[in-house]
Amino acid sequence: MNFTLSEEQMMIRDAARDFAQNELKPGVIERDSAQSYPTEQVKAMGELGFLGVNVAEEYGGVGLDAVSYVLIMEELSKVDNSCSVIVSAHNSLCLWGIEKYGTEEQKQKYLPRLASGELIGAFCLSEPEAGSDATSQRTIAEDKGDHYLVNGTKNWITNGKKAGVYIVIAQTDPEKKHRGINALIVEAAWEGVSTGVKEDKLGIRSSDTSSVMFQDVKVPKENRIGADGFGFKLAMKTLDGGRIGIAAQALGIAAGAYELALAYSHERKAFGKAINQHQAIAFKLADMALKVETARMLVYRAAWMKDQGLDYAQAAAMAKVYASEAAMWISVEAVQVHGGYGFVQEYHVERLMRDAKITQIYEGTSEIQRIVISRNIIKNDMTYLPWGE
Repeated sequence: MNFTLSEEQMMIRDAARDFAQNELKPGVIERDSAQSYPTEQVKAMGELGFLGVNVAEEYGGVGLDAVSYVLIMEELSKVDNSCSVIVSAHNSLCLWGIEKYGTEEQKQKYLPRLASGELIGAFCLSEPEAGSDATSQRTIAEDKGDHYLVNGTKNWITNGKKAGVYIVIAQTDPEKKHRGINALIVEAAWEGVSTGVKEDKLGIRSSDTSSVMFQDVKVPKENRIGADGFGFKLAMKTLDGGRIGIAAQALGIAAGAYELALAYSHERKAFGKAINQHQAIAFKLADMALKVETARMLVYRAAWMKDQGLDYAQAAAMAKVYASEAAMWISVEAVQVHGGYGFVQEYHVERLMRDAKITQIYEGTSEIQRIVISRNIIKNDMTYLPWGE
């Protein structure tokens, strides 16, 4: 079993780390405080290929593997989770579905502009009354022969106001329940598409989260992804991959908070010696390191399984629930290690603590992940968890 990264993967990781430390870290506190969208940083990420990480080169992407994507997400998330969630939602939730299940015409039309960052993508699934229960879609895509007429409201949409392209999950035939749901590519510029106010959030404050409304929006039939009624399956498959991205984000938060706490513990003196020479702090650091490494193994494993073409749904659920809970615990302890300094913006850990919470909620709450895991192990009577056979 080989745990070594390839030379290319290490180069990608180092490039993402340099970018995060040199381009994202300066100004991250100010962007968070002002809730200002990182326009220049997103443009730079497009130029570096971060907005088309896994897209094939023939469609304008850089064609990297899932492990490389995780490495990029981890490094960005150590510093600026508003930027990393833009990357995650754009790649995992929008581009992946189009490339995996879209027609050749759809790929040629949308992927090059999305991969370059000319357009930002978003995924519209959640609604005011359809969060964890994704089957309860109230947004309607009425079949009008050569087009669909879409009406409804989507909530909590990452990249909502900045997106040029949405993948919209909508109900066409309510009698068929989840088998009557379709996935449609909708352009933000089309008549009848509008957005609500930007949400005022606890964390990831400079990312763009809003409601998206559709009023009599005409969507050509050729913009449907997959066969009629495929939308719910596409949404679930998309979330499986999206959970790897958010697990990587949580891993980055955990690792970033740990690294800050470790560095501070060398600098801060108490009772005549560095605080990491006191067992109370040393044991905190040991537990942080343990959780970071465990999360890293789970996240990298899920990405590796995806690259190998294995069923990675359970691995992604495990990675997300563990990494997100580790991120929350480690970031809280990092604030504690910093003492009063951890409670102010200058030392960064308070922001990571605020950012950590959402990783336990979006793209499937921890409770939903445990449902996914428990159903799978009970159904398959899994007494051990192989990496794939």
